[in-house]
Amino acid sequence: MNSTIISKALQALTPWRYAKVWHIAFSGGLDSTVLLYFLATMAKTETLPKLNVIHVNHGLQTAADAWLSHCQTVCNSLCVPLQVIHVQVQAGASLECAARNARYKAFIEVTGVGEVLITGQHCNDQAETLLLQLLRGAGVRGLSAMPMYRQLAGGHLVRPFLSISRAQLEAYANEYRLQWIEDNSNADTKFSRNYLRHCIFPLLIERWPQAIASLARAAKHIGEAQYLLDELAVIDQQTASQPSPFPWLTLPSLALAPLRKLSDTRQRNALRHWLALLTRLPDSAHWAGWYSLRDAKRDAQPTWRLTDGQLCRCGERIWWLPSASYQKFFDAPVSWSQPKKPLKLPGNGQLKLIGTIPTGPLVVRYRQGGEIIEVPGRGLRNLKRLLNESCLPSFIRRRLPLLYRGEELLAVPAIAGLWVSGPGDWQLHWIPQIYDQGLS
Repeated sequence: MNSTIISKALQALTPWRYAKVWHIAFSGGLDSTVLLYFLATMAKTETLPKLNVIHVNHGLQTAADAWLSHCQTVCNSLCVPLQVIHVQVQAGASLECAARNARYKAFIEVTGVGEVLITGQHCNDQAETLLLQLLRGAGVRGLSAMPMYRQLAGGHLVRPFLSISRAQLEAYANEYRLQWIEDNSNADTKFSRNYLRHCIFPLLIERWPQAIASLARAAKHIGEAQYLLDELAVIDQQTASQPSPFPWLTLPSLALAPLRKLSDTRQRNALRHWLALLTRLPDSAHWAGWYSLRDAKRDAQPTWRLTDGQLCRCGERIWWLPSASYQKFFDAPVSWSQPKKPLKLPGNGQLKLIGTIPTGPLVVRYRQGGEIIEVPGRGLRNLKRLLNESCLPSFIRRRLPLLYRGEELLAVPAIAGLWVSGPGDWQLHWIPQIYDQGLS
């Protein structure tokens, strides 16, 4: 039993033997106790990355301080440092989910670039996760349950015990006479995972003794299927990642025409992969919003609201707008008293004048509607019509700074393909805020 754990765990950890730090998630329970003892023992005979033990104190139970004291005693006996992180668990429908979110938020903050967080989830946890996801009606990604490793912040999360059963871990712990914490809440069957563990799995195992290993193996197969779907999504996404006609507009966008050529299933797969880094994904019932956006008339400029922003269609292109980018940001006039210097616009980048500076007091305003501007060689023109001709996306038009002298609209930024020459040769240039500063 001992050799099985060692060989499987070593194989899982091999790719990260030269990481900067191995952070070990340590609750004091059975699996994390075996994990810590195993790694601390291995560090005495082999060259490993620096070990740093992390204990997250949720503060949800009266025994939390006693658990912390136990964890400190264990770390002292193994001569490894313990880092304690206190978290606030947000109230919600699921205490389990809220505690997990708080815990992983702490892990993300701790795990730096090139570092690894190692956790002790095992084969039983994997089987429980798969069954829970099935009961929730999850898709392929959810049914793939927990991967052996994945990215976490700037580093990686590794689960070296995923192919090892709880019984094997307990045998290891008993062999080395390890002491661990038994959390009384783990017996409370009002929590879904505990209900499966204590009420459902004993019946399954009685009928199918290999149920846990079989379910964990099924999760691995589904994970491989998800990997292939991700590869297909990358191919489809690259086909739609055609250059934007507005390269200065640093917002994620895709060409719609290549997506239209795909089946509905491949469209959803490609969009899930693309949106996964931008927002929490919608459930199956909310994908009707995508079809409405995709099938709208060309000039409709529809939007699809999602959790962390919205997808906006302008012509034959779709753009991702995080929530902050389409909120009202600033609409008061801004005086440009020193036009020889760039003008910083609150929440909207900066402006600069190139060439001969126009005379007179200059003011920057935003669109109110009905603006008229004189275009060289074309006379007075309606600004709305000119912007329609430029195909500038609607969501950027309300952020477009306009240069006035008194009540006269002098110029629109050259970035929109429009500007007016004054008495001299000059242009108005706008440098919008980049993707992570507010425009998105």
